[in-house]
Amino acid sequence: MHDAPAHLDPATVKHRGLITVSIMLATIIQVLDTTIANVALPSMQGNLGAAQDQITWVLTSYIVAAAIMTPVTGWLSDRLGRKRLFLVSVAGFTVTSALCGMATSLEEMVLFRILQGLFGAALVPLSQSVLLDINPKENHGSAMAIWGAGIMVGPIVGPTLGGYLTDTLDWRWVFYVNLPVGIIAFLGILVFLPETAMRRRRFDFFGFAMLSLAVGALQMLLDRGEQLDWFASFEILIETGLALTGLWVFVVHTMTAKEPFIHPGIFKDKNLVTALVFIFIVGIILLATMALLPPMLQRLMAYPTVTTGLVLAPRGVGTMISMILVGRLVRRVDPRLLILMGLGLVTFSLWQMTGFSPDMGQGLIVTSGVVQGLGLGLVFVPLSTIAFATLAPAFRTDAASLFSLLRNLGSSVGISLVSTLLTQNTQINHAVLAEHVSPFNPALDPYMRLGLGGAVQTLGAINGEITRQAAMIAYLDDFKLMMFVTLAAIPLLVFMRRPKGGGAPPAEAAAME
Repeated sequence: MHDAPAHLDPATVKHRGLITVSIMLATIIQVLDTTIANVALPSMQGNLGAAQDQITWVLTSYIVAAAIMTPVTGWLSDRLGRKRLFLVSVAGFTVTSALCGMATSLEEMVLFRILQGLFGAALVPLSQSVLLDINPKENHGSAMAIWGAGIMVGPIVGPTLGGYLTDTLDWRWVFYVNLPVGIIAFLGILVFLPETAMRRRRFDFFGFAMLSLAVGALQMLLDRGEQLDWFASFEILIETGLALTGLWVFVVHTMTAKEPFIHPGIFKDKNLVTALVFIFIVGIILLATMALLPPMLQRLMAYPTVTTGLVLAPRGVGTMISMILVGRLVRRVDPRLLILMGLGLVTFSLWQMTGFSPDMGQGLIVTSGVVQGLGLGLVFVPLSTIAFATLAPAFRTDAASLFSLLRNLGSSVGISLVSTLLTQNTQINHAVLAEHVSPFNPALDPYMRLGLGGAVQTLGAINGEITRQAAMIAYLDDFKLMMFVTLAAIPLLVFMRRPKGGGAPPAEAAAME
């Protein structure tokens, strides 16, 4: 235990490339599993004998479990050693993936998804922390480009891959696909990743319990709010109260306890604090947009699942191109300028998306997707680099856990927000449009006016078209909202500082080491 270093020295690390491949394989399967199961839900529902409102627990259970377990990664890493925690997490995630594939009832599936979320929660923050440790400071931009590519392409590829596996094989392969990847990742980490020293650190159970209560209640609230009509539901009111109470008690406890669950010294780094706010907003934009596009293309434009995946794939290509370029640029160009350029591109792409129409071709969808992918890549890599540039190594794993937690919470808030607004605005738009549909409206097509006084089938067709147009307007309103959210993030750049050199570790960090 004492032979292992407290932190990895990049100059002594061997097989850096193989370590990177191994940990990124583990990261990708974890990120994929947040979205890959979405398209398989209808098949699961019939096979597991679940009702419509019950099958969503397959997604909710995983997200809530992962969110609660993410903040504890830093403590577990110190207690068990980072390599051992990585191996336990990958092995547990792989085994529970197999169990999910073998589930025969909804109860079994939810249990296995909870376990899968608990084991998988540490993979993303651990991979980010390891990549920062095994690379010298001048290569952190390139390292974060590789890490960011896995994080951001996963949600984009997930629905397409899930749809393909479900259509060609069976929904169970959505989980079985993790097995070979997980085994390769486990063996790579076992053979090539050096161990770091274990550090005894008191576990603040009360702080962890309060943070878990806040995060878990918030995730439940966001996931079930739309289904239960938000604050008209007693359950949502209880979850709101629990989330606010848990957060308040956690903040007060963190500021007053001798050994709190998350060391307050972390929040003295302005770059990290600003980056946490930024990554929350990036989470909103990334997954909220991806949650809107597949149903819009399939329901309003009648795209098959495979075609939807192909049309959205260029978004991932744009992200990959951006990641490769920005990994080199971040050493030469002010990271804040790159973030500004990225936010500008994302804003422009969302403005393009406000021009979508039900009868358009694929050109604008592909173009806006590529531009948005380029923009998100330009934001993500410099943000991930600057967040940890002035932070002491002792705080890295805890900070990476918070970084992942805020990104996931942002995604949940974004998806919940746009889904609720989509439903409400579709109903409002339908009512407004229907007011103008009558046989006496001279603006309507003569054949349509004729149909209004006739057959039930014709009336049904007219109502269907009104619903389609109302939904399209609601989608455009959501894209416009995302555009304003992106613009609102730009002033945060004022609070960021370009890192100069390595930055001296804070006294708190030195004391912890």
